[in-house]
Amino acid sequence: MTELRVGVLVSHNGSNLRALHEASLAHDARFTIAAVVGNNEGALGLAYAREHRIPVRHISGTTHPDSDRRDEAIRVALVEHRVDWVVTAGYMKKLGPRTIREFAPRILNIHPALLPKFGGTGFFGDRVHRAVLDSGDTVSGPTIHLVDEEYDSGRIIARLEVPVHADDTVDTLAARVRAAEHTLLPAVVRQIASGQRLYLDIGRCL
Repeated sequence: MTELRVGVLVSHNGSNLRALHEASLAHDARFTIAAVVGNNEGALGLAYAREHRIPVRHISGTTHPDSDRRDEAIRVALVEHRVDWVVTAGYMKKLGPRTIREFAPRILNIHPALLPKFGGTGFFGDRVHRAVLDSGDTVSGPTIHLVDEEYDSGRIIARLEVPVHADDTVDTLAARVRAAEHTLLPAVVRQIASGQRLYLDIGRCL
């Protein structure tokens, strides 16, 4: 079976990129990381990709000040590396219409809370975990969804619940959710690579 070629977009640490890459090394993974695109030249995610000889492109407002040209550069980079599916893993920019048209519905995003409640404009990073704590909810966890033209609005593919403890801080909750992300994202990509039908799968990670 031909390996699924995955393009990953990152902005900072790239911990989900690491989790995906490590999972791709398994003999039965059926997918490979074909390229990594980042909008932050100093991102640890790009450094990780270079260290592991994964093709890297830095495409940002610095390299392409015009948003249309930036969008086209991202699209071309992914096409040139024959990417089948795209994963935005901690990528802090909205994808442009050309990239979305080229790859939809084959773009996944992982969000650090249970959608649709804690998503949309302004819900990113620690703000998400603070909102969960302020809500009094007893569960949180990552959500994987298809990417469309709006933030966090695409069809939900999978969620993995984690408990919210009474003494949680933003940092402790973020760490627990991040660990669940590193389980959920490779599992979904492996599911796609094996040719299985995507479906909503709500699990619980204790």
